[in-house]
Amino acid sequence: MANFLLLYSGGGMPETEEENARVLQAWTNWYNQLGQAVVDPGNPLMPMAKSIASNGMVSDGPVGTMMTGYTILKADSLDAAVEMAKSCPVLLGGAQISVYETFQIM
Repeated sequence: MANFLLLYSGGGMPETEEENARVLQAWTNWYNQLGQAVVDPGNPLMPMAKSIASNGMVSDGPVGTMMTGYTILKADSLDAAVEMAKSCPVLLGGAQISVYETFQIM
């Protein structure tokens, strides 16, 4: 088994308390459904970033698309991680997910 990083981009935040409660319940249900596959449930990301170039120059903004959150899952394959990600509640808010396999170097 390997770890897979789910990076979220786009989407919106709930506008009402009731909608927020529904979204939080959907995340709880998803995490419960995945069980031990959840390595790190992750968090939303603040809407600001800085990027650092190889020459050390720092600039405002991300490299590429602004990410809005992440989760780390354990799965047998990239395809299996994608299948798990397909039911992620972030998709209900209009976000997209990129799934990357990670590997240990130490």
